[in-house]
Amino acid sequence: MRLLGCQWNIVWENRDANYSRVRGLVKQGEKSDLIVLPEMFSTGFSMNVAEVAEDQPSTTETFLKEMARDEGAAVMGGLARSGDGEKGHNELLGISPNGEVLTRYCKNRTFRYTGESEHYESGTEIALCEWRDWKICPLICYDLRFPELFRKGVAQGAELFVVVASWPKVRVEHWLALLRARAIENLAYVIGVNRCGRDPSYDYPGRSVVFDPWGEMIGDAGEDEGVVQAEIDHKKVREWRKEFPALLDLEI
Repeated sequence: MRLLGCQWNIVWENRDANYSRVRGLVKQGEKSDLIVLPEMFSTGFSMNVAEVAEDQPSTTETFLKEMARDEGAAVMGGLARSGDGEKGHNELLGISPNGEVLTRYCKNRTFRYTGESEHYESGTEIALCEWRDWKICPLICYDLRFPELFRKGVAQGAELFVVVASWPKVRVEHWLALLRARAIENLAYVIGVNRCGRDPSYDYPGRSVVFDPWGEMIGDAGEDEGVVQAEIDHKKVREWRKEFPALLDLEI
């Protein structure tokens, strides 16, 4: 399966500008089976819930469905969703080319350090899905610091972890180290898709990357606007898990 992740300087709270940028970036890459976009890709990591959180029908969901159809690929990306009260939900949505919702995941660990937990409700469940015969577990940004979430996913058969993020430049080495660790300890592929550029609060490093089950980096978008691409192989996951059966010793 071929992966493609897009990173760019997200235009602050401007959905139409970001939709346009995504379409241009996707055209720069090769034909892919799964396209991944960053956390809150249509607005940036905004705490202005009243402005950015989307009800149904959702313009971002409509955009993802149109892009999935046009590209003939599954698409996963993050958005802010309205909640029952004043708080919203930091969500990842996955859509198939026929418009089916593959997964809808609510960030389990909202980022207390930036006050996200004051504006967005935390989810309580992980949300695996299947695409192209792969079992995929999506997670969002700060979730990366909590290996127990990945263990829940791998215990349910996850072979590919998708992590979408707005991860700041000051902690880029943590981003890379933790993505590599999650791949190694779960004997799984991991794609991490981050934004680049700047918002009103932070600088962002890009560095959207893909790690294989050995922790080898097989794709890196660098620091500028662009895409990361990688081919992932079911055989590599399954043979390594058979040869090195560490997952049989999990206690979840």
